[in-house]
Amino acid sequence: MSIFYTEYPDPKITSLTRPFWDGCKHGRLLIQICDDCSRYRFYPTETCPECRSEKFTWAEVSGKGQVASWIVIHRSPDPVWQSLSPFVSGVIEIAEQPGCFVPGLILGIQPDQIRNGLKVQVEFEQTGENTFVPRWRAIPH
Repeated sequence: MSIFYTEYPDPKITSLTRPFWDGCKHGRLLIQICDDCSRYRFYPTETCPECRSEKFTWAEVSGKGQVASWIVIHRSPDPVWQSLSPFVSGVIEIAEQPGCFVPGLILGIQPDQIRNGLKVQVEFEQTGENTFVPRWRAIPH
């Protein structure tokens, strides 16, 4: 189920990031992969941080990963975010490649139960008329 908040700011979509956002709109997590060294990378970049190649492809990944880091937000000056507190913002290491991280809110678990290595699955939340963002749902163990 998507929650629709018109108060969320829309991401700045550029020609470089458009494939990522279009994938989110269609329920697909697309990550750049270097055509030369085969390393996934996020955030989208024009050159590979590993080998400096400018050649890349957008690849769909499984949307599975594990929590690498997180922070619990208890207070926000923004009324929309404050209404959601406490909430967890995390950094997720995708299953396809150690060292490739995608940030997002972590859902489906109490903030005091988050732990390093917690398994998560991506889902997409509608935050604007045509905007969907990745969120991470804890996988029950």
